[in-house]
Amino acid sequence: MGRGGQPKDRTNGPERKCIATGEVRPKHGLIRFAIGPEGQVVPDILEKLPGRGIWVSSTRQALETAVKKGLFSRSAKQSVTVPDGLVEQVEAMLARRVVELLSLARKGGQAVAGYEKVKDWLAKEEAEVLIQASDGSARGKTKLSTPYGGSWIGWITADELGQAFGRETSIHAALAAGGLCERVVEEAARLKGLRVTDGDRPRRKGS
Repeated sequence: MGRGGQPKDRTNGPERKCIATGEVRPKHGLIRFAIGPEGQVVPDILEKLPGRGIWVSSTRQALETAVKKGLFSRSAKQSVTVPDGLVEQVEAMLARRVVELLSLARKGGQAVAGYEKVKDWLAKEEAEVLIQASDGSARGKTKLSTPYGGSWIGWITADELGQAFGRETSIHAALAAGGLCERVVEEAARLKGLRVTDGDRPRRKGS
């Protein structure tokens, strides 16, 4: 896994074509949508809804293009209803998914939060992923380094990270290899496409 949270060695996995960019990519980098019984577009984050899937790259630009150009209707070959705020809905669902997975990892002893605990895991080389809240102190975050050959995730808010660890807020967390690690990194990478617009800098709300 790389610093930007991108999972490695997945090029041979299932691929799907994005309706907005026309690119064929591994499906872990796209969002699946389904058409509901009343013709509404429904995000299928878990990829379990019935029917033919419609795939869009997990970036804000691709999703906005699909909405503005009516690409969901074209792909479904029928008139469909796109709910208002679809992009924000997808972002919220992905964020919730990351929080849920981190919570499960914490309960399984695979994740810790708090500066001292994270620092200890990094020193003992027990951490595979360093997670730091996007709205945390920049000075404080520079005191911890991404594990060698591991990943860094920096586009989750302190409130979201706190939810995963049963706290009001949290700035630093670490995730061990194995178990849910790869799934957390994959879901966080999809979320990154909706939140990060300039390198690793999260997009400000309203921008």
